[in-house]
Amino acid sequence: MSVTEAMADITRGMGECIGLEYLQSLVEKFYATGERFSAKAGFDPTAPDLHLGHAVLLNKLATLQKHGARVQFVIGDFTATIGDPSGKSETRKTLSFEEVLVNAKTYEQQVFKILDPALTDVCFNSKWLRPLGADGLLVLTSKFSVARMLERDDFEKRHREKKPISMVEFMYPLLQGYDSVALQSDIELGGNDQKFNLLVGRFLQRAYGLSKEQSVLTMPLLEGLDGVAKMSKSLGNYIGVSEEPKGMYAKLLSISDALMWRYYELLSSQTSAEIATLKRGVEKGVLHPKAVKENLALEITARLHSKELAAEAKAAFDLIFSQKQIPSDLAQMEFSTGVWIAQVLKEAGLSPSTSQARRDIKAGGVKIDQEVLLDEQYHFSSGTYVVQVGKRKFLKAIIH
Repeated sequence: MSVTEAMADITRGMGECIGLEYLQSLVEKFYATGERFSAKAGFDPTAPDLHLGHAVLLNKLATLQKHGARVQFVIGDFTATIGDPSGKSETRKTLSFEEVLVNAKTYEQQVFKILDPALTDVCFNSKWLRPLGADGLLVLTSKFSVARMLERDDFEKRHREKKPISMVEFMYPLLQGYDSVALQSDIELGGNDQKFNLLVGRFLQRAYGLSKEQSVLTMPLLEGLDGVAKMSKSLGNYIGVSEEPKGMYAKLLSISDALMWRYYELLSSQTSAEIATLKRGVEKGVLHPKAVKENLALEITARLHSKELAAEAKAAFDLIFSQKQIPSDLAQMEFSTGVWIAQVLKEAGLSPSTSQARRDIKAGGVKIDQEVLLDEQYHFSSGTYVVQVGKRKFLKAIIH
């Protein structure tokens, strides 16, 4: 592959790159000499599971690994106890160190579904931030002005509206930026909403006298299943990296035809030319959108699990939806593990009340995945289910 092709691969789907020339020089050096460079991304373990929104960055890191990067996967076990204020209108609630450690453990297990472990260093930022001490923190704060900090959009807005900003929130961008100093990173990746923090790292490398300034590469935030808000576990519109294959496959098929192309661009390993060919095929009516979406769902499920499990997930989905002639455009709702079947039927509008739901069950009028349900005390475990009442009422229930 030429350097030009490598750069096209690296910059595909990105939001912005500051220091593109430096990044290209690193890639050129790798292809000429084999010398690798460092690419850093930080993930605060504020929840136990990574989702496909995180996978956008992980995919780009994997792409950089192909073209010469050794990845510094930074687990923000120290910064997570502060909470990133990016895009927030009020002070974030903090996590205990114990909660952070539990979540961090799961991150280590999940990232190698996408990254090459031989080219990845998993780093915990408490290793260099905790020893800083009061003296080190004072030196760090002396490198950056309050006026500069208030240039950040969310801080400026809250300051203008006289909403409180804690001093610890000012510390977050500085601590994240210091990660780049401690690791002497060549490139740092983050979401579009992280641009200010990433630039702080670039600035601090100069302020601490490093002989380089990291390139900054931002990626768009992936919309969740609703196609509107960014993917988030708190919004219930997410697909977990470790989600079971059948649920993952079904959720991917539930995204809209328009959103499908966004997922292709940011998550698929197919080339831009291949994706463009698929898009033209759909526009001309040569390819059916559902078939193209199935290919995407298979690809992502196979990458995060295996080809065999992805094929099983597709077969299970086809058995339920195709062979049983259940409509594929089902309404879907999400519920918590352990939810009572009668509550699901009521909330979904399939039964007017839990009492009627119980009567429907007793009469044999309720099916789950085409099996008649007779247990009126049935509670769901995690997974994706097709719930049916009578002949015409259907729901895709996603339980997590």
